[in-house]
Amino acid sequence: MRKNNLYIVICCMMLIMAASCKKDFMDRFPQTSIPPDLFFKSEEDLALYINGLISLPDRWSYVSDQNTDDKATTSAQEIKSMMTGTPNSQNITGGWTWSRLRNINYFLQNYDKAAVTQEVKDHYAGLARYYRAEFYLDKVKRFSNVPWYSRALNPSDTVDLYKSRDPRTLIIDSIMTDLEFAASHVKESVPEGTPGKWVVKLVYARAALYEGTYRRYHTELNLQNTANSFLQKAAQIANEIIASNKFQLHGDYVALFNSASLAGNKEVILANIYDQDLNRSGGNNGYINNYEQSLSRDLVQTYLMKDGSRFTDQPDYQTFSFVQEFQNRDPRLSQTFMYPGIKLAPNTQPYVLRLNKNFTGYHQLKGYINTTDSKVNNSVDFPAYRYAEVLLIYAEALAELGTLTQGDLDKSVNLLRSRVGMPALNLAAANGNADPVLASKYPDVTGANKGVILEIRREKRVEFAAEGYRFDDLMRWNTGMELEKIPEGMYFPGLGKYDLTGDGVEDIILIDKTASIPPSGSQEANSLGVKLVYYKAGSYGEDVTVYLKNGKNGGPIVTDNKVRQFVAPKYYYRPIPFNQMTLNPNLGPQIFGWD
Repeated sequence: MRKNNLYIVICCMMLIMAASCKKDFMDRFPQTSIPPDLFFKSEEDLALYINGLISLPDRWSYVSDQNTDDKATTSAQEIKSMMTGTPNSQNITGGWTWSRLRNINYFLQNYDKAAVTQEVKDHYAGLARYYRAEFYLDKVKRFSNVPWYSRALNPSDTVDLYKSRDPRTLIIDSIMTDLEFAASHVKESVPEGTPGKWVVKLVYARAALYEGTYRRYHTELNLQNTANSFLQKAAQIANEIIASNKFQLHGDYVALFNSASLAGNKEVILANIYDQDLNRSGGNNGYINNYEQSLSRDLVQTYLMKDGSRFTDQPDYQTFSFVQEFQNRDPRLSQTFMYPGIKLAPNTQPYVLRLNKNFTGYHQLKGYINTTDSKVNNSVDFPAYRYAEVLLIYAEALAELGTLTQGDLDKSVNLLRSRVGMPALNLAAANGNADPVLASKYPDVTGANKGVILEIRREKRVEFAAEGYRFDDLMRWNTGMELEKIPEGMYFPGLGKYDLTGDGVEDIILIDKTASIPPSGSQEANSLGVKLVYYKAGSYGEDVTVYLKNGKNGGPIVTDNKVRQFVAPKYYYRPIPFNQMTLNPNLGPQIFGWD
């Protein structure tokens, strides 16, 4: 049944290609190739079209978040280029694509022609409006103010084609209206691999939390007094999902990310299904393991100790070795990072992490499939929407509203902690002893609930590390300044031999830039008879393999040396591309200092 359903969905994806215009929106006029009088007749037609609009988070989410403090990256990421260059509307040109909206609105103009019940019509209209809400939320995140279109345009629609941008408030209200309709009409029972009622509600709660916190912390919008209504909606919808008793956390955190099938997993509200036999391959081990990105030391230090105390409260934590960092920690650290002593197939000996220029030394485990069987690697499902997010939305919204209770924590955040054997978060203790490290990261957090808000933010970062959430969180919390910090890696006190597998036996040796790496036959072996891995170490930019902050005198690994400047509030937004402004001057002026 799973394969049959998936095959149908894959085939449906081809329909939307027929409906798509081959030219860009606004400057080139669209034409559709699906005559409404001939197509929109049955439920099968509606389903075929709607399934062609499916767009789910996928396994490439594991290699996202390269724009954040969670990862160092060697790729040309937009925000990194902005902070180190001279960005303007001529070189920041992405995101202004509208063909998906046209496909959605074309359906909404024609679905009512089908000879089906109103309930069936409303279900498919709800899905279309859900997709439209997602589309516009992405546009708001990038541009804030954009034109709102509720119908597909024709070449004769010159007024709408050349209209100005609508204000953020109108766009957000329209998004919420679409999501309210979708949450009320999309059915719970839907084909496997497609979104239903509970996915819609999760996205509804997510959107409300995003806008509520964005308005609270972004004073440049002058919308702070409207934030609470969105936070209340986020808490309400999240609580509806919780109260449904349809979902619960899966007992094995790791199994969420390495299971061949997530069918029946009660935490996974919707999985993105991969199956090599159906030409749905998702293997990306090579990209995860030291290809362009590597996890940061800042993320390592965010995880708590196993007893619930703060890692950053330990004396000299900044000089802990790789092996020390993983001792007695929140188990999710070793379920997200490759840990000392891990064995990677097909080897039977512990893996010695490789060090490379511009990488932190930390390797990612979450999303990595520890096998040499390509079919197994290519056929692991991705948990696109997780119940864990619902719990965190609920807790964060109530904390921001100032109404969070210990009972609320116990039915949300503390379920996440209990799942991995971590002590419960105590409301009074958190607020009475706010983490100074987190407080410095999030200086806008104030008030009686400061401590617990910081801890909820920690929990979100840890629970969803390397799943593609961090950038949006930094943006909505008004913490773009964190991106100015160049990600660092493992700490080494200087040249010498080091254990990376945790058995007390040295695995690598750092030598001076002026020394020569001996030929293989002359290289030193450790007490187990295994040859040490040699690396030249020095300062950034020198002819070495490992860049240390203080050169041969040690320090954390450094990954870059270009000064980064995050210009606020400008860099929380993107400019309308220059060519679009030329074609339609009514889109101007640019906002927040863009030109």
